[in-house]
Amino acid sequence: MTNRPPSEPDSSQRTALGFDEFIAILVAFSAIGAILFWSLSRRDSSWNLNGLLSASSSPSPSVQPNQVSPSLNPKAEPNVVPNNILPYSPPEAVVEPKTPSFPNSTAPSRAVLPPTQIIPIPAPLLQPQTPVSPSAGLEPSIKSSALPLVTPAKQKSIIPPPIAFNDVPANFWGRRFIDVLSSRSILKGFPDYSFRPNQPVNRAEFAAIVQRAFDQEPSKTAIAFQDVPAKFWATPAIDRAISAGFLTGYPKKTFKPQENISRVQVLVALVSGLNLKAPTSPNNILSVYKDAKDIPTYAIGKVAAATTNGLVVNYPNPQILAPNKVASRAEVAAMIHQALVKRGKLEAISSPNIVRAVRRRSPPQASPSASPEISRTPKAKSSPGGSP
Repeated sequence: MTNRPPSEPDSSQRTALGFDEFIAILVAFSAIGAILFWSLSRRDSSWNLNGLLSASSSPSPSVQPNQVSPSLNPKAEPNVVPNNILPYSPPEAVVEPKTPSFPNSTAPSRAVLPPTQIIPIPAPLLQPQTPVSPSAGLEPSIKSSALPLVTPAKQKSIIPPPIAFNDVPANFWGRRFIDVLSSRSILKGFPDYSFRPNQPVNRAEFAAIVQRAFDQEPSKTAIAFQDVPAKFWATPAIDRAISAGFLTGYPKKTFKPQENISRVQVLVALVSGLNLKAPTSPNNILSVYKDAKDIPTYAIGKVAAATTNGLVVNYPNPQILAPNKVASRAEVAAMIHQALVKRGKLEAISSPNIVRAVRRRSPPQASPSASPEISRTPKAKSSPGGSP
């Protein structure tokens, strides 16, 4: 018996799939369908299928791959699942997501919108964005509400309180004049905190007071007096008083700095320095004084001008001028104060000792038939030693 090769197996029909293979294939297709449905039903789909489906009906902005549209204020949208954007995938256009409809789809699909939707404003494509400073948004409001520029006012000078001199009581007649001048350092006291209001004033002291009180521009050339040494303490003040026109010297280039100054010389010096004009009828004005006859002739016009401008202060009787009396420190303070009031440097104060000029009517002229009255005019007096 010969060995026969084994016969080839007859080609039989392919057996049908088993139950396990059918279940596996069904599960695989179900998984693939679920993944497709899940990806298509998502609101923020990275495939941009809504743009592709609606391309035939409405034009959409052209977005090139690998390019992201810049926005002014990028904000994170709520309810966004992390890690849901594929690499190198452009974002969707700014349109509300629509539910994709498929003809063969039986499962309902709805797009669920978040409670609050923030749609960013797209900027022009392919244009670099200018960096904005954090305070850029505040600049328009700052410019619109900017306050007008105010030039700072000039700082006013602070006047210190007056010096409380221990020999000037509160009821002293010249207390108010002394307080005003001492607070401005025009008049000073002595080391023992005294003022000595009744002490006489010499010509050198008066020149120093005038220099501190007035800022008069010099109009004359200073005189080199023989009796005023160059190193004398009052030499600068005397030169300024002479050049400003307040004081004059005596013959032979003498000044007599240690000589006490009289009340009439104080008034003449103030009227001359302030350049006050004499009135037309000085005798009519000087009639307010009971001792007007004691006024030197050279000073009649000056004293009348001083009376008209309120420079005369008489104590205790305003009608008694006492022109030839030596002026005290309190009287000089009162007259200097009134001169500064006339210059507009100080405010006026009320005092019963300030003389107010009263113009009196001239007496009626006598009739031609009446015999004229002959009046003898006394001989004019000359100022002793020159004018002050």
